[in-house]
Amino acid sequence: MAPGRNRLVRIVVVLVVVAVLARRNRGSREAERVDAELPADSARYAAQVQEGLGASVAILLDQSGSMEDPPASGGKRPKYLLAREALTKVLAQTDSFVARQPGFTVNVGLYTFDSDVLTVLPIAPYDRAGLERALAQLPVPDGNTAIGRAMERATADLYRAGTIRKYLLVVTDGENTAGRDPGEVAREIARRSEGAVRLFLVAFDVDAEKFAFVPAVRGTVIEARDAVALRAGLDTLYRGRILAEAVDAGETLPASNADSSNRPGAAPTTSPKR
Repeated sequence: MAPGRNRLVRIVVVLVVVAVLARRNRGSREAERVDAELPADSARYAAQVQEGLGASVAILLDQSGSMEDPPASGGKRPKYLLAREALTKVLAQTDSFVARQPGFTVNVGLYTFDSDVLTVLPIAPYDRAGLERALAQLPVPDGNTAIGRAMERATADLYRAGTIRKYLLVVTDGENTAGRDPGEVAREIARRSEGAVRLFLVAFDVDAEKFAFVPAVRGTVIEARDAVALRAGLDTLYRGRILAEAVDAGETLPASNADSSNRPGAAPTTSPKR
């Protein structure tokens, strides 16, 4: 073969090799880009800190404009004041519970949601004075209802709280009107947490049927038409379910506290009212 033809063949071979390598590199970069764009919600939640005995509760309180209205059942006081008072009274039971269960941590965080989500109090050991102050200083409600966003935000924080038991406690008077659909978020949380994050919701002045996604993920929804029902519903969920179940979920309590007589009152076994 003539020298000129040999050079031409070598050049062609080199060009083919370069083209193949370039295509391979582009394919690798494209695969990396696609992997980077995959939704983060496909992975199981992982604790960000070492977890131990205890329960962490994220309170998600509706601050949308409709909470400024009184309940349809009657009365003149706005729903946001009734909700804040009910939460203050129900959560105050945490002190006596912790006194009966030394070594059992109860963390509480407060989040509000309207068109967006605000972390009012990060999830931390229950501080009665701090919670009461935070609730009293909340502004007048306004905006839409971003339930799904609040659930996402709080769930991520629960995995930084350091306890095995994790709960979302939602108080709302309406359906989601901003951000992701809460039913979709609830299913995602149930899947990624493998059921470790429990969802409880009080439907205040709104039909519980609008939150059918809650029992679908093995959560509990309670309907409350007035202030009395609201406090009773919160008590059923917080004292009767969260605090009671937290110490009876397969975790080992200190020997001195293992006796069931130390559990708060007789109500923990009460079934949720519909």
